[in-house]
Amino acid sequence: METLRERKKQRTRDALLRAAMELFTTQGYEATTVDAIADAVDVSQRTFFRYFAGKDEAALGLLEMTVQRFVQAVRERPAHEAPMEALRQAVLEGWQSIHEIVETVVPVELYLRMYRVIESTPVLLAAYLRQSVEVEETLARVIAEREGLDVDTDPRPRLVVAVFSGVMRVTERQWVTGAEFSVAGMHALTSGYLDRLGPALLGSWREA
Repeated sequence: METLRERKKQRTRDALLRAAMELFTTQGYEATTVDAIADAVDVSQRTFFRYFAGKDEAALGLLEMTVQRFVQAVRERPAHEAPMEALRQAVLEGWQSIHEIVETVVPVELYLRMYRVIESTPVLLAAYLRQSVEVEETLARVIAEREGLDVDTDPRPRLVVAVFSGVMRVTERQWVTGAEFSVAGMHALTSGYLDRLGPALLGSWREA
């Protein structure tokens, strides 16, 4: 059972995340200082650093939480699903349930706006892509475990994750700059791009 102290720490962390995201999306990442985030929550800079190593970690904190939920969802997919199908269903169901995951901390609309901040801020985008590489390795190991394979001797888990991650990166970039910048828009774009994956890789692109 969660203790009172643990609940208080979680509330402080959530409040810092909210303040950071609100400031990043309204005045920009570079213009926002750690002091400004701490002041918005009425805590000290020292308290901020108890929860986050720096601004970039606060900026990516909620996104990391949803990614961890996605990895867990892949682990829990039915054993009969092929690897790409397990990844597809986990990511689509994750977007369908994003409200219940995110809104304990911030409004979903604020969460979505952070994607645009990340894409337009080189230091954040670099941190996000670095984090993505680590997630890919975790996913490859999850897929290998599901399939009863050794990830270090069989290349297929890393290959399928690399292909999936490539599709997701293309999807994110199109979504962030597109007109349908919403949860529904991301769900539809993700579904559509993943559906085209097989024909794009294996089919002819030229009309007969």
